Amino acid sequence: MSTLDDVRLEVRRWIEANWDPELSLREWRTRLLESGWACPSWPVQWYGRGLPVVADGVVADELAARGAPGTPGGGGMGLAAPTILEHGSDDLRRRLLRPVITGEDMWCQLFSEPGSGSDLAGLTTRAERDGDEWVVNGQKVWNTSAHHADFGMLLARTDWDVPKHAGITYFALPMHQAGVEVRPLRQMNGYASFNEVFLTDARVPAANVIGAVNSGWTVALATLAHERRLAPQLARRPKTAVAEGRANTEALAEAEDVFRPYVWYPQRAGRADLVPDLARSSPRGRDPVIRQEIAKLLSLVRVSQWTAQRAGAARALGRPPGPEGSLAKLHSSAIARASAAVHTRLAGPAAMLSGSDGPLNGIIAEILVSVPGASIAGGTDEIQHNILGERILGLPKDPGIDPHLPFRSIPRNTR
Repeated sequence: MSTLDDVRLEVRRWIEANWDPELSLREWRTRLLESGWACPSWPVQWYGRGLPVVADGVVADELAARGAPGTPGGGGMGLAAPTILEHGSDDLRRRLLRPVITGEDMWCQLFSEPGSGSDLAGLTTRAERDGDEWVVNGQKVWNTSAHHADFGMLLARTDWDVPKHAGITYFALPMHQAGVEVRPLRQMNGYASFNEVFLTDARVPAANVIGAVNSGWTVALATLAHERRLAPQLARRPKTAVAEGRANTEALAEAEDVFRPYVWYPQRAGRADLVPDLARSSPRGRDPVIRQEIAKLLSLVRVSQWTAQRAGAARALGRPPGPEGSLAKLHSSAIARASAAVHTRLAGPAAMLSGSDGPLNGIIAEILVSVPGASIAGGTDEIQHNILGERILGLPKDPGIDPHLPFRSIPRNTR
């Protein structure tokens, strides 16, 4: 019997002995956490079993087959937890990982700023030491889930007299305090999934630094690598199968709350899945030129799926995130743009009609105004090209301002 077969058999027996749908969701996840089956690939001392990464999928399949909830979705488990696991102190791991796994704490990402979009390292939110705390002032933007997060993954400048990448620190910022103001941002597709966050003398304990002071850029790169891997999952709607019991009822309500900001992400991804049926029902679907464009689009989708399978195989072997993340991000942008173009050619001028007046009850119009976000969110296409060119192909870096200058001396957008 293979190792994975052993894992499958063992977790199946454990679920049969311990799953009770009438438990509260927190009680069930506490059982899952204390058994090590919540995060089986994590180290034993941090709520795992030290198994290969591929075991995570095996356990998730067994939980789903039995109708038992797993760990929460969203940025807590997808971004914060793996970052803390890799770069946090033992004290942070003890304090912050457990409530992420049980779903008690939600997280948001506080990286981007109005004056430093793709140039993330040009951020100007500042943090200054005050005894056992840091005092933070600045503004962040495009912050999903900030309106209900308990903690924020915060990047702030802590040294202005070193090069820009060297003076950044990564914090776990408590969000429920007077110095944190969250305002929703209304998008052109009608949703308000993002927020802007104003920090005015907000305070964060010195013990909540993730990594070392002024070494936050390295930690941020780990989070961004996980983000590129997480992004395709957010473009798919979560499963909402009805299951019995208190734990499942609470898990469904939690999932709806967590994924509500992402409800339009399938449209941002272009909805290539809708193209074949739309082509069959539209007279324009018989146009040979449009049919060629459809074939190109579906080929792009298939290549992207193969790349995702390669990335999954690499993770199963325990390899760290590699170029597949940037490739997948670029593929998703290309697919989104190609899908929008094909939808437009099939629907014609009616593609601009929103609501019940438009094709597919306005989904085509929603696609057209949502797709541009695919090339921007999670690192622009230009940034992904730079990552692949410089780190994978070994090409020279783009010319720019002397990277050795102190950040204080670099001209920047002061708004």
